[in-house]
Amino acid sequence: MDVNDAEDLLRDAVPSGGREWADLGAGEGTFTRALAALLGPTARVHALDSDRRAVTALERLAKQVPNVEPRLADFARAIDPPGGGEGLLDGLLLANSLHFVADAPVVLGRLARWLRPGGRVVLVEYDRRAASRWVPHPIPAETWPALAVGAGLARPAVVARRRSAFGGDLYVAVADRV
Repeated sequence: MDVNDAEDLLRDAVPSGGREWADLGAGEGTFTRALAALLGPTARVHALDSDRRAVTALERLAKQVPNVEPRLADFARAIDPPGGGEGLLDGLLLANSLHFVADAPVVLGRLARWLRPGGRVVLVEYDRRAASRWVPHPIPAETWPALAVGAGLARPAVVARRRSAFGGDLYVAVADRV
């Protein structure tokens, strides 16, 4: 998937007007760049990854897209939220990253507190795919509503779906903090 594909996939999930977002498990930045483009140059995107090589790639990206702020951190662990504290972010993007977390309900509940009221979680995940080393803890689309509500989020919905080159579908889901 290239940046244009990622931007098209996220388009209906990312509301306009957000100024402070975090991309959790950002990898080398394909979805980070797409998110930054959708939000515009006045928004700030905190790009977190636990892999040093990925953060090095994000640092190169930040030289081209100055509103991207890379950070070496594992979002699945209890860490300080980017942006200055809980309740301050407009959105969280978890693109192909939450499936690496064994206890997704607990982690998503903690992450949801990073959002201001009305803030949005955007999830990009695989559907109809068996567990593997690349997707150790699949999150089927049918389980998203219960997962989101259990984390204190409202209005969970799947807003986009696309066939995956790796089997099954890739879906984009959203939910908002109340």
